[in-house]
Amino acid sequence: MKRFVAFVLASAASLSMAYAAVNLNTATVEELDAVKGISPAKAAAIVDYRTKNGPFKSLDDLKSVKGFGEKSVAKLQGELTVDDSAPAAKKKTAKK
Repeated sequence: MKRFVAFVLASAASLSMAYAAVNLNTATVEELDAVKGISPAKAAAIVDYRTKNGPFKSLDDLKSVKGFGEKSVAKLQGELTVDDSAPAAKKKTAKK
C-alpha cells in the first residue's frame, strides 16, 4: 500500500511539473525545445536573443525573436512565462 501511495504522489508531482509554464528568462534550450510548438532552432534563437538583449519583460517580447509572430505567441501563451511567481500578462501591471 505504501508503494502505491508513493507512486501516486510521484505521478502527481511529475504531472504538475509537466503542465508548469516554462520561464523564457531561465529556461535552457532543452527545456524550451520540450514545449510543443518550439523547435530546437527556435529554442536556440530564444536563448541567443535573451543573451544579447537581456531578459524578456513580457511574453510579447517573444515576437522580436526570429520565427515568432502574433499567432505563434498567442498559441504559446499558456506554455510560457517570464516570471515564476506571476503570469506574464500581470507582471507589467505590478511595476510602477
